[in-house]
Parts: sequence; C-alpha cells; structure tokens
Amino acid sequence: MSRRLPPQAVFLDRDGTLIENRHYLASPEGVALLPGVREALALAREAGAKLFVLTNQSGVGRGYFALADVEAQNRRMLDLLHLGDDLFTRICIAPERPDEPPVYRKPSPRFIHEMLAEHALAAEAAWMVGDSPADWEAGLNAGIRAAAIVANPAAEPEQERRLALGIEGYASLLEWVNAVFITAK
Repeated sequence: MSRRLPPQAVFLDRDGTLIENRHYLASPEGVALLPGVREALALAREAGAKLFVLTNQSGVGRGYFALADVEAQNRRMLDLLHLGDDLFTRICIAPERPDEPPVYRKPSPRFIHEMLAEHALAAEAAWMVGDSPADWEAGLNAGIRAAAIVANPAAEPEQERRLALGIEGYASLLEWVNAVFITAK
C-alpha cells in the first residue's frame, strides 16, 4: 500500500471556499472572507504547503466586468487576510465563459498541471479544495486528491455527485486543514 505524501501543494477555489460566493461579484467591496479561512491558510502555510488559487471568472468572458476588477477583488482578499502578499504562490484566473471550450476553466486540470510542473511538486502530495463539482473534477482530472467544502450538508445540492466521486466533505476550509495537516501528523 503506497503512503500519501504530506500536502506540498493546495489548490483552492476562491468563491465559496475562501470568500463568500456572490453571483458575478464585480466590486472589491463585496469581498468577505468565510469564517476560519485566515487561520486555515496560516496553518497550511506554516506546515510548508504552497498555496494556489484557481478561480473561474466567466463574468470577464461575458463582459460583465474586467479582469482588472477580478484582480482588485483578489487584492482585497489578500488585504483582509493580513497574511502577506506572498501568501499564494499564484492566483490563476480562468475568464472563459462556460459555453467556450475550456482551456483553464475548471474542471480543466491545465492550471494544476502547469503549477505542479513549474514548481516541481508531486501530484501525490497535492490537493484541490473547493465547493463545486468543477473544483473536485479539476483535481481528479489532474490526478490529485480533492476535498469538498460543504457549509450545510443537509442543503447540499451536489451531495449525490460528490459521493459518486468519492469526495469527502468538510464544513469549512479550517476543518479540512485540521483533518489533513493537524490530525494527520
């Protein structure tokens, strides 16, 4: 039986995992951190993991807002986190619309493959964490482990899909970090 390596890389969805999910968020003033996110990211970084953000932003491709608006939202998120500008190794933004062939848009594994190669990271030591099937499937498509953020399991619309994929659900990013980084020691 092969033993999994401790997490070296964590690929994180943004909306619904790190910040509140707001439909077509266009303004940085609308950015609000989810509970426990700051502590979770600090613990994961302290454990030595490289942190990446992968975010689908079809509002750019649809013309609802500009890429500069998404970058301003990311800047606001970093400001609210107070963990330094270098917290994330990379923030990867996929501006494609869902009706376009996916290049970087999750569930495409392309960002994950590129970041693993660029940073010489082992797929066996990487995770994708997010709140939607596209997030989990991006991880599975890249050959890495995936975890689901499920704030309310009783109202989880994607529970059947998540269970079919064999993805474990966690109430928050902090719960996942505690399970994977802390209790797994």
